[in-house]
Amino acid sequence: MTEASNDIMLEVRDIKRDYELPGGLFKPKKIVHAVKGVSFKLERGKTLAIVGESGCGKSTLARMLTFIDEPTAGDLIIDGKKIDTRPGQLTAEMRQKVQIVFQNPYGSLNPRQKIGDVLGEPLLINTKMSAEERRDRATQMLVKVGLGPEHYNRYPHMFSGGQRQRIAIARALMLNPKLLVLDEPVSALDLSVQAQVLNLLADLQDEFGLTYVFISHDLSVVRYIADEVMVMYFGEAVEYGTRDAVFSDPKHEYTRTLFAATPRADVDSIRARVARKKAATAA
Repeated sequence: MTEASNDIMLEVRDIKRDYELPGGLFKPKKIVHAVKGVSFKLERGKTLAIVGESGCGKSTLARMLTFIDEPTAGDLIIDGKKIDTRPGQLTAEMRQKVQIVFQNPYGSLNPRQKIGDVLGEPLLINTKMSAEERRDRATQMLVKVGLGPEHYNRYPHMFSGGQRQRIAIARALMLNPKLLVLDEPVSALDLSVQAQVLNLLADLQDEFGLTYVFISHDLSVVRYIADEVMVMYFGEAVEYGTRDAVFSDPKHEYTRTLFAATPRADVDSIRARVARKKAATAA
């Protein structure tokens, strides 16, 4: 155990990720420093948005947070425990605590599996759970994300992009995680569907007490959903603070340039679409 506060779900200390590129006949091997010593803390139930241009290291960071890639150096502390990310050292309990939702919902779903099997697959680690219990759990989660029991035996190609992303979110929640990493989860969706999925994520966060790391290049989405914002540039975190502080008074030159080069964040439009969707659902 560490001395981390009980209010902190995720602490990242000077985490780094290097990649070695092969050399040629007359060229030496090259080391690429994808993430260069990033540190931050994230409170339980809060949302940290990570923004930056393509290639800045934000997706590499997401892969380290979800144990897909092993850090070259640095520490991950999740739910008060320092994580040993070496091969074979990661516990099943910790893998269950952290889940990821990718940008492309269709690419993350097996087109040959029915949705019920996709959702039930993570539960196979619990050998005491019967097939009926897995089915009940999958059906309940479909309802939680705005689908229904009738979708259980359908295949991914039978759903729209927004529905497939709801399924991907449902799968990520099957093991009751504490931390959800969302890597560009709405960038492949049109604006009206984006609002629906953002609304769903907010409701699920409230219901389950989830902590989000939300990676996005869309500043209007970030301004709507984030509690805190971290700006990355060439593998480094160049700015970090509350959403209002970063958007109203950015300190780093790159942050100011990024904001200036992006169309004005129309957060009011997103809020209006979410409100209309809620009103239509309640009617």
